[in-house]
Amino acid sequence: MKITAARVIVTCPGRNFVTLKIETDQGVYGIGDATLNGREKAVVAYLEDHVVPLLIGRDASRIEDIWQLLYRGAYWRRGPITMSAISAVDVALWDIKGKAAGMPVYQLLGGASRDKVLVYGHANGADIEETADAVGRYIDLGYKAIRAQSGIPGVKGAYGVGRGDLYYEPADDALPTETLWNTSAYLDFAPKLFARIRDEYGMGVELLHDVHHRLTPIEAGRLGKSLEPYRLFWMEDCTPAENQEALRLVRQHTVTPLAIGEIFNSIHDCRQLISEQLIDYIRATIVHAGGITHLRQIAGLAALYQVRTGFHGATDLSPACMGAALNFDMWVPNFGIQEYMRHTPETDAVFPHSYHFDDGYLHLDDTPGIGVDIDEQLAAKYPYSPKQLPIARLEDGTMWNW
Repeated sequence: MKITAARVIVTCPGRNFVTLKIETDQGVYGIGDATLNGREKAVVAYLEDHVVPLLIGRDASRIEDIWQLLYRGAYWRRGPITMSAISAVDVALWDIKGKAAGMPVYQLLGGASRDKVLVYGHANGADIEETADAVGRYIDLGYKAIRAQSGIPGVKGAYGVGRGDLYYEPADDALPTETLWNTSAYLDFAPKLFARIRDEYGMGVELLHDVHHRLTPIEAGRLGKSLEPYRLFWMEDCTPAENQEALRLVRQHTVTPLAIGEIFNSIHDCRQLISEQLIDYIRATIVHAGGITHLRQIAGLAALYQVRTGFHGATDLSPACMGAALNFDMWVPNFGIQEYMRHTPETDAVFPHSYHFDDGYLHLDDTPGIGVDIDEQLAAKYPYSPKQLPIARLEDGTMWNW
């Protein structure tokens, strides 16, 4: 089965998505997500100028060989742009292989390890009461795991405050919004948020929280310890993980489970974190970490150290990524949880898919491939629109981690 064409499709049904569509001489095609939030055009250029020419005429069934060609053959390896492009090719080829075999991708990986995929949603609010109410709404929808984020008194534009019901999306048109950050106020506030939620809803729902790289290691240790009475499922991205050794200090001060990795691009970004058991969940995502082929290596390493998966699944990734992730989740033995932010109706229409939510879980049917398609005519009605994620500064003007 030879690759005859590969095209990049950019569409913005509310936010920008980059999709690679690979076609074959047998009429079977596959799609893969290549979206890199805020830097979409960089991946488009990399795919069109450097990747697509290498694909034409190659055997679409040789997924591993093509992955190695795009990784080893580039010389300048890794990084979010390169790995997002490789991911798109990889997922599209797995989609083709599944369609050719008449099977969902998880069957090709070794078959299902579970019947359904546990997911968590995002409850956001301007203050504690709004966030607590949002948690209640998610419980009413059937969610068994919920991430809780709240505005902080006196802190302008605190991370996680929603801009819409269920469809939280922080990206801005053109230039980024500048927000402020106050670590001391946050550290005093966060335990009050979870005390309020536990008081209202008890211990029967799993609660998660995203720190978004805002803290130093010792501050992260303090936060984790202060949250221990509320039994969080995890504390996410508590400190920037470029310095992997920093997580040793966090571990010394708290037993709150740690999740890291949504901005990772390869196994090398998380090797020490996993092998030294400095984290409990690895959050690398298929679209940014080399696709299904490379994520299998990451998950395999994690399994040796009882680290479980908890893949990024925000609305900055298209349903094509979610479909691939869910097939991976169905198979991977050391599955933990899957992030699930609902896309807008416009996005769902552009990317028709076979997965569905019910009673706290996402379910797949037996649709061959990744179970997601793209309506190109509808996609063309939503042209690219430049968007940027916000940035954060301390109150004295110092740039900080958003």
